[in-house]
Amino acid sequence: MRSLSHYLGRRDWLGDVRMKLLAGPVLIMMILAMMILPLPPFVLDLLFTFNIALAVMVLLVSMFTEKPLDFAAFPAVLLFTTLLRLSLNVASTRVVLMEGHGGGDAAGKVIEAFGSFLVGGNFAVGLVVFLILVIINFMVITKGAGRIAEVGARFMLDAMPGKQMAIDADLNAGLIGEDDARQRRADVAQEADFYGSMDGASKFVRGDAMAGLVIMVVNIIGGLLIGMLQHDMSFSDAGRTYTLLTIGDGLVAQIPALVISTAAGVTVSRVNTDQDVGQQMISQLFVNPQVMILAAMVMGLLGLVPGMPNLVFLIFTAILGGIAWWLLRQQERKLVEKEMQTAPPPAPEAPEASWDDVQLVDTLGLEVGHRLIPLVDQRQDGELLARIKSVRKKFAQEVGFLPAVVHIRDNLELGANTYTISLKGAEIGRAEAFPGQWLAIDPGQVTGQLQGTPTQDPAFGLPAVWIDSAQREHAQVYGYTVVDAGTVVATHLNHLLHRHSAEMLGRQEVQKLLDKLGDDQKSLVEDVVPKAISLTVLQRILQNLLEEEVSIRDMRTILDTLAEHASQQQDPNELTAVVRIALGRAITQQWFAGQETLNVMGLDAQLEQVLMQAMNGNGALEPGLAETLMTQAEQALQRHEASGEPPVLVVQHALRPLLARFLRRRLRHLVVMSQAEIPDDRTLRVTTLVGGR
Repeated sequence: MRSLSHYLGRRDWLGDVRMKLLAGPVLIMMILAMMILPLPPFVLDLLFTFNIALAVMVLLVSMFTEKPLDFAAFPAVLLFTTLLRLSLNVASTRVVLMEGHGGGDAAGKVIEAFGSFLVGGNFAVGLVVFLILVIINFMVITKGAGRIAEVGARFMLDAMPGKQMAIDADLNAGLIGEDDARQRRADVAQEADFYGSMDGASKFVRGDAMAGLVIMVVNIIGGLLIGMLQHDMSFSDAGRTYTLLTIGDGLVAQIPALVISTAAGVTVSRVNTDQDVGQQMISQLFVNPQVMILAAMVMGLLGLVPGMPNLVFLIFTAILGGIAWWLLRQQERKLVEKEMQTAPPPAPEAPEASWDDVQLVDTLGLEVGHRLIPLVDQRQDGELLARIKSVRKKFAQEVGFLPAVVHIRDNLELGANTYTISLKGAEIGRAEAFPGQWLAIDPGQVTGQLQGTPTQDPAFGLPAVWIDSAQREHAQVYGYTVVDAGTVVATHLNHLLHRHSAEMLGRQEVQKLLDKLGDDQKSLVEDVVPKAISLTVLQRILQNLLEEEVSIRDMRTILDTLAEHASQQQDPNELTAVVRIALGRAITQQWFAGQETLNVMGLDAQLEQVLMQAMNGNGALEPGLAETLMTQAEQALQRHEASGEPPVLVVQHALRPLLARFLRRRLRHLVVMSQAEIPDDRTLRVTTLVGGR
């Protein structure tokens, strides 16, 4: 059964292929046969009816196609339908001239109907109608369609190189594949061939209209001669009989010709879209309610004019008004649907909290007001961004570890020119900066006054003035230190980084320092951490050094010292004191660079003895003694700095931790060193006494 069904299916397929291959030759043979062989009236009726049906089908197909290539066979169809009409004209002429003297349906029912019923048997009316159809077809439709096809073919040929280049560009860019490119090239070539063929095929339609007019004249003259000479008919009878048959024959041929010409015009005049001609007309002609309203008003006004067919105009007024009302309702419905679609959806149920909701604070943050945004906006070449990078790099080179990245964001809640610097989410600095202005800082020895906004230098608290660019040179002449807004913020940030360096040094930073040192001193690192001390103890020691502005760049010396003393001592403070002695030369170099004689502050002998007794007791200072010590130290520091010396206080090694923790609470810039930290090759000279007269 399966083999039989397969055989039958294959036979049907082969039959379909044979029918398609034979359709063209059979049609050509039929057309030639109609020109040569005489046909009976009934067969003519069938062929005339087929011609009309074929013309209607061609018109409908041309209207429902969306692209010209969907009906690529139209030029060939146009040629065949033209030949079919001409062959029918030859066959009908033969029958009319041979059998026309019998009158009536001698040439077939179709010719009789078109000659008698459509024009009422009046050959004059029929002649006028026929001429009008010929003129419409020849002068309007055929000529216009031919011109459009000619222009379309010309523009299509001119556009072919550009389209081919566009396809090649898409292929090279990877937007389409090789198969798609091949198909698109074939479509371009077929479209050019189509318009070229239509340009030529339109000439056939035009010639068909001319041939119809000539055939009509020949039939009338031939009919008169045959009727009077061969069949002894009078001139009036011969003229009436043969003229009506000729007009019927001409109309039955010209109406399909007019339909075919219209189809040709529709095909070449359409614009390529995803819609057919009918959809384009409906969607573009009956889409604007304002147009319908205005058209209804015009028709209504014409309907009110006396003498006009009021009822007809008012009917069309009502129709146009109804269409306008329906279009307005459709627009309102679409607006409501759009609002419903764009309406905010109902608030979803609050999800459960998760670890994604936990926001970790930034180690370092900088928030700016809206007028300072240009300073930190990369798109506006914000100068502060580069300076912050330089500050971090300089800090790493001076202090010994890389600080965290500064996260910058704008904050509209701040003042327009205000900025804040935060450490681990807590604010550590706040000030104002004015882009476009300059901060003139008074170092204490200026010779003139400036007009501007008085303020303080945010980094060191010195008196300053915000001035315009015009006063910049005057300020420099007067002895002011003049800096721009970006430098003010960067200097403030650098100062705070040094002050809070100990808080920024975490376990991660310490581990990175060990990893970096481990590349060259792996055994040293392993001997200290974790054999001698833990990572936590090392972090505390380094933080103690940073709190007193001691650089930790020399990690090898720090680890060497800890490796030597950690076995006898585990207290971070005691180990810090030992490390400071090892770093004594670097600490001294930091404050007395290039100086052999060190002018420092010292303690009065009596005050030093009292402090030693207090430390040997309970290790705490009495309130009275503490206040006296702080006051005398502050006064001595002012005298010492007035002479231009570094703010360094040198005490006995045992007193240094106590005094450093106590005095630096108020005197942040005071440096307390022990005598053991001073190198032997430096001369120590006490120029200012704390507690002395």
